Amino acid sequence: MVVPLILGALFNTFVPDLLHIGGFTTALFKDGATTLIGAFLFCMGAGIRFKAAPKVLKKGFSITISKFIVAVGIGLVVDRLFGENGLWGLSALAVISAMSNTNGGLYAALTGEYGDETDVGAIAIISVNDGPFLTMVALGAAGLANIPYLALIAVLAPILIGMVLGNLDNELRDFLTKGGMVLIPFFAFALGAGLELNSLLEAGLPGILLGILTTFVGGIFNILSDKITGGSGIAGAAASSTAGNAVATPHALAIADPSMGVLATMATPLVAASTVTTALLTPLLTWLIYRDKVKKIPKKSGFQ
Repeated sequence: MVVPLILGALFNTFVPDLLHIGGFTTALFKDGATTLIGAFLFCMGAGIRFKAAPKVLKKGFSITISKFIVAVGIGLVVDRLFGENGLWGLSALAVISAMSNTNGGLYAALTGEYGDETDVGAIAIISVNDGPFLTMVALGAAGLANIPYLALIAVLAPILIGMVLGNLDNELRDFLTKGGMVLIPFFAFALGAGLELNSLLEAGLPGILLGILTTFVGGIFNILSDKITGGSGIAGAAASSTAGNAVATPHALAIADPSMGVLATMATPLVAASTVTTALLTPLLTWLIYRDKVKKIPKKSGFQ
């Protein structure tokens, strides 16, 4: 997951024209993330048994609520203590925009590699925080936004179709779930090709700090909320990132409320830096939780 993602970011930062030569190259390595993730969710959906659906819903709602509450809580504290412009430019707008969103592609890859079918399926609920809606709610602009029902259905459809097919045919379930893992390095590279490492330099230390807060501070609560629902914590860790489209959230809020224009301009590079930082740190956190889980599994006794 991480190596192809970093490679994609390096290509996009230093030789971006190579990814825009057209044909199959651009379709796969630059523009292919959405299609490949859709195919991945279809394959992973085939591994979800109908009886596991309640657990998927419970886990997804728990993690989504956790991210929302923590983002709003830290954002309001920053606003109360440091005012509208925040600390080192880290305003409530920047904090909530970055911490209330989840990188769905990164989540799908990490749960597919380290988690189980309920961890992967929870993306159907977690995707509600992908975009400006929850941030608008948090900042009191809920009346200016609509819940993206079609967007949620678009995320659910591949999972549900795969789940139906997998429950109808056991051989098809085995075939599809094995195929899903093959897709991870391909869409990981395409996700990386949407990142620019120079955003870290533009935002500086405050942007990197925002990413650290999102992954590790927010991650603690996400992991706890996952474990409360009976999960391993892997899904909570995998959700501790900033979505790429969160970079557009401050601008979307400025359109809804023009008085936030200056704050939005300041917040945008910080959120972009958080996106890159969490893309590197969230896999590390998820791996640490996975390693801890493996250590707790009793070793089989007897001769090898």
